[in-house]
Amino acid sequence: MADPDVADAMAGSFLGKLPSELVGELLVEGERTEYPAGTTVYREGAPPRAALVVAGLLRVYLTSSEGRQVTVRYARNADVLGIAVLVGGPVNVAVQALAPSSLFRIDARTLTMAARQDARVAWAVAEELNRRLYDTLQQAAINAFGSVKQRVAAHLLDLASTQQRPQGRLVAQVSQQELADAVGSVREVVARALRELRVAGLVATAPDSVVIFDPARLHRESWSSTAT
Repeated sequence: MADPDVADAMAGSFLGKLPSELVGELLVEGERTEYPAGTTVYREGAPPRAALVVAGLLRVYLTSSEGRQVTVRYARNADVLGIAVLVGGPVNVAVQALAPSSLFRIDARTLTMAARQDARVAWAVAEELNRRLYDTLQQAAINAFGSVKQRVAAHLLDLASTQQRPQGRLVAQVSQQELADAVGSVREVVARALRELRVAGLVATAPDSVVIFDPARLHRESWSSTAT
């Protein structure tokens, strides 16, 4: 009998729109794995694989030759990781669990063979790739044009995740002035944004650090169209 959490995540993802017999096959062939916060789930250049996010929050990021990182995507419940690498092959991105996360492995061979043989599956994969493109564009837009509160939330997640250790808390080692410099604002405005996040119970602040209590909610804050 299928894991009900996996079945719910499958139904909420683009995979749930695939032919029922293929969905059943993927459920039978897959395997669920738990990852503590701070775990690197996928490393640059590793063999292509796909996974359904059953629970948690994960960050997909690129690393420069100098070691700097930039986030290209966050993945949450019912998102699917790895569709692009199934189509295009290995890519220099890594995936990190920001919160305790549960992933369900999708059999790459079964899905790619079905896409080659069934136009319905191929079209569903194409639609998913299109959604991922739009998400990446929106992430870039937030980084460039988002409100101070959005940019602060996004930068805190990025900064804390680069410093996180397996099973460790998310803590961004940064002062308010450094945070203001990073998001292109002034300290007083950043202090107001942090105060709002603190009142909402998302973070705790100290003179040179910010502890993130709820990374999933903080991520939603960074994408909220009503953030100010």
